Amino acid sequence: MNTNRVVLITGAAGGVGSVLVERFLANGDTVIATDAREDTLADWRRRFDADAKLFTIAADVSSDGDVARVAGFASSTAGRVDVLINAAGYFPFTKFEDMPSAQFRKIIEINLTGTFLMAQAVLPLMKDSNGGRIINYGSGSVFDGTAGQSHYVAAKAGIIGFSRSLAREVGGYNITVNVITPGLTVTKAVRDSFPESILQAQRDARAIQRDEVPEDLVGPTFFLASEDAAFVTGQILNVDGGAAMY
Repeated sequence: MNTNRVVLITGAAGGVGSVLVERFLANGDTVIATDAREDTLADWRRRFDADAKLFTIAADVSSDGDVARVAGFASSTAGRVDVLINAAGYFPFTKFEDMPSAQFRKIIEINLTGTFLMAQAVLPLMKDSNGGRIINYGSGSVFDGTAGQSHYVAAKAGIIGFSRSLAREVGGYNITVNVITPGLTVTKAVRDSFPESILQAQRDARAIQRDEVPEDLVGPTFFLASEDAAFVTGQILNVDGGAAMY
C-alpha cells in the first residue's frame, strides 16, 4: 500500500472530491485540496485535527493565475506532487437552442481548460520525482450524450482525447494519465438539480440498479493512483454500475 504520497485534488469540496480527500488522508497521504469555495475549505480544516496532513487553497481552475498559485503552494508546502486528481466540474442544464456562447465557453474553461492548466502546472513537480499519476474525471455522458448538456459533454469528451495525448508525452517520465468516467453520481448538487424521474431512469439503465454514490468512485481512483496501476496509462475506467458496456 502506498503511503506518504502528496495528492493534489481539485473540486475537493464537492461530493466526490470530499470523499477522495477523506480516503487519501486515512491512508496517511498528504492532501492538498483546492476548490473555488473558501468557506467549504475552511469547514474541511475544522473537521480534521491538527495532525491531519491536509492543506487547502481556494482557486478557480480555469484561471491561469490561480492555477499557478496552486502549483506554487504545492511546491512550497510539500515540494512535490505524486498524484493529481482533476475532479473539479460544473454541469448546468441548458437547451442547445437557448445556450449562450458565453456559457458554452465557461463550461469548456472549467471542465476542460482547467484540467489542461492543472496538469501543465503540476507536471514539473512530478518530473522532479521521476514519476506520478494524473487522474482526470470525465463523464459517462460521453458514451450516449445528454440532452441539455452539449457543452458539458463536449468538455468531458475533450478530456479523453487530451488525456490520451498527454499520456504519450509524459510516459517517459514514469507518469501515467488516465480517465475515470462516472455515471450520474448522486451528490447534494445532483439531488438539488435533477428530478427524481432522471435518477430513476439512471437506476433502471444499470446492471446494478441503485444510485451511484461518491464512495463508488473512491476505489477506482485509489487504484489508478497506486503502484498497482504503474503500467496502466491512456485508459478510460468507466464506473457506472454497468449502464454503458463498451
